[in-house]
Amino acid sequence: METSLRYGVDSKSLVIHAKEKFPVNSLTHLQGHAELDTRIGAPTYLSGMIRRYFPDQYASLAVGVQYYRRQKFWYNIRGKKAFPVTADEQSLHFHIKGKYDVDETLVEKKSRVAAEFTWNIMNVKKDQDVRLKVGYEVVEKVPYFQIRENNWTLNVNNSGKWKVRYDL
Repeated sequence: METSLRYGVDSKSLVIHAKEKFPVNSLTHLQGHAELDTRIGAPTYLSGMIRRYFPDQYASLAVGVQYYRRQKFWYNIRGKKAFPVTADEQSLHFHIKGKYDVDETLVEKKSRVAAEFTWNIMNVKKDQDVRLKVGYEVVEKVPYFQIRENNWTLNVNNSGKWKVRYDL
């Protein structure tokens, strides 16, 4: 299980996030997410999805359902495609990713599309890996930036939102 502590500009408390992947076969898994708000002591987000990987195309596709404490159930579909930019497959990639959500009444809809460059820098120092990500959220027209160093991640966007994550 992957767990992390998260805090951001629009948070009023620290959130404990957990993610688990249950393999269905070598290319498909069932993925579950949950968030627990430490201020109220209750779950604020639950999600379950089936994700399929297409390694020959550097792509993945997922369908699932998610629940937000202040909202309803949402059905979603996600897709992601990577294009290696450098010969070293783990260095620089260009990603296109999209998400489409529909509420349980099938009335309210939300979409998200982003394009980003990701640069993985391995062994900057002994046992220190760094990932830099620069992207653009197409629907909201907001650029964003991420820096990750081993367990620490900082996300910042041009509209003043930020989030810090520490992976346990």
